[in-house]
Amino acid sequence: MKKLLSTLVLLIVVVAAQAQNAGIDKIADAYLAVKDALVASNATLAKSRAKDLSNALKAPAKGLQPAQQKLLSTYAGKLKAGSLRISQTNSIDSQRTQFEDLSKNMYSLLSGLKLNKAPLYQQYCPMKKASWLSKDEDIRNPYYGDDMLECGKVTATIKGK
Repeated sequence: MKKLLSTLVLLIVVVAAQAQNAGIDKIADAYLAVKDALVASNATLAKSRAKDLSNALKAPAKGLQPAQQKLLSTYAGKLKAGSLRISQTNSIDSQRTQFEDLSKNMYSLLSGLKLNKAPLYQQYCPMKKASWLSKDEDIRNPYYGDDMLECGKVTATIKGK
């Protein structure tokens, strides 16, 4: 009976952890889709992906510890505002400018939560003096697209669970 109870508790913990990660991974994936659209210099797609990010941020994250919930609350409004600004313009230059703050806030959130399923790499463009997150170590600069696609370096890693 004790073994069955232990197994049941472990199963509940695993399911709760997966629920946490699913909500955070949805936010991270939506952010990465915005980044990819900016790398491709596609303002229309960046606008659409920023709306997706805003929607992902509206969904409640389940199973977070109180400190994690507080961290999410601290950054959710800033991230929603940043994604909204990107979604309201057709100018790739304006979107890229807004992406700077969005990236700072996303890094602060994800590095604090430590719930992402896969590693994320903070990358830095010395020309723009701005960072972004990527799921790959290869540099694909969202601030300059094809003009300076490989400009940058990895500066930090957020380890995956």
